[in-house]
Amino acid sequence: MDADKITTGIVVDQDGTVRHVPTKVIIIDGKHYAIISSLTNSLYSVVWHPLEFSDVANHWANKAVNNMGSRMVIEGTGSGVFSPNRDITRTEFTAIVVRGLGLKPEEAAAPYSDVHSTDWYSSAVHTAYAYDLISGFEDGTFHPRDKITREQAMVIIDRAMKLTGLKDKLPEPAAEQLLRPYADRAEVSVWAVSSLVDSVTAGIITGRSGSELAPKAYITRAEVAAIIERLLQKSELI
Repeated sequence: MDADKITTGIVVDQDGTVRHVPTKVIIIDGKHYAIISSLTNSLYSVVWHPLEFSDVANHWANKAVNNMGSRMVIEGTGSGVFSPNRDITRTEFTAIVVRGLGLKPEEAAAPYSDVHSTDWYSSAVHTAYAYDLISGFEDGTFHPRDKITREQAMVIIDRAMKLTGLKDKLPEPAAEQLLRPYADRAEVSVWAVSSLVDSVTAGIITGRSGSELAPKAYITRAEVAAIIERLLQKSELI
């Protein structure tokens, strides 16, 4: 087939549904190969699924949003729009990370008192928990509908880097030196410092400006698309 008409690889599950798996097309001896990275043995195919959201045409995250949309990692908000500047919830972010990594959904109930088996996000939360991407709060809750902050998101991304093998490739970070350019570095929670350092070291997050990390700010849908794309690119999965 035309190598330019491959958007991503997919898993075809037994019930006929399909889901994204990280895929990149390479050339070996003049022939195109699709390298699909999966943690399961499954039935695979490749698809042509180009998407362009009308409201990101002139947005800074245009390429990342349309790339992740075409790869079936992120979805729009209806009527062909993406709503790039809208904040995202903890469960929405978790579901995107699970889809981005191509993890097989776990159907068991998530181990949090405020996540129920009937909730649309139950499978994504349980899958993320099973792969040690999330840990919830000390009281056994997950706060699924809360908006997620940038530092909370980076803790999950840091764990995702461990799963993809990227974290093992990072140089030993010098946290104080690395965060020195950011005037708000003191606002980073103690439990998030190492994750932010890893994310900056890997080039996955660069701050909202040259001098601001905005760790307590909510993360936007556009930022999430860019971060997931960088995670997969830096991990050499796409």
